[in-house]
Amino acid sequence: MDTLILLRHGKSAYPDKVKDHDRPLAPRGVRQAGLAGKAIRRFGHDVDLVLCSTAERAQATLAQAAVDAPVRHLPALYGATGTEILKIVEAERGDAATVLVVGHDPGLAEAAQILDPTFTFAKFPTSAFTVIREGHAELHIPR
Repeated sequence: MDTLILLRHGKSAYPDKVKDHDRPLAPRGVRQAGLAGKAIRRFGHDVDLVLCSTAERAQATLAQAAVDAPVRHLPALYGATGTEILKIVEAERGDAATVLVVGHDPGLAEAAQILDPTFTFAKFPTSAFTVIREGHAELHIPR
């Protein structure tokens, strides 16, 4: 794998009596997710495989980002630690050169810090993504 992209879901809504796993995106999250997808494409990242949490807000983020690649929906990404995320990526990636993970914090930030100890963000903003290549992580916050 040459490149790993870690994308946090967009800003979620908090409707009454909806379980955390089932929370949808807020209107701001819909906009953010679309901007994240445009930014990923603008930077020239051709994604070969997407690994996405089964949480509603992660699924909606992926739909709005409109990334054109095969997708695997993985329940294990919901609530995964950084170490667990990296194990999932290793198990699922096959020969994909660029893998996009759509998931949750703090696991995404932990995964970035494992791969690049100089990565200083303890938390990803919603719809932010980091691109990790050759042990270097760079955070992007779409606006």
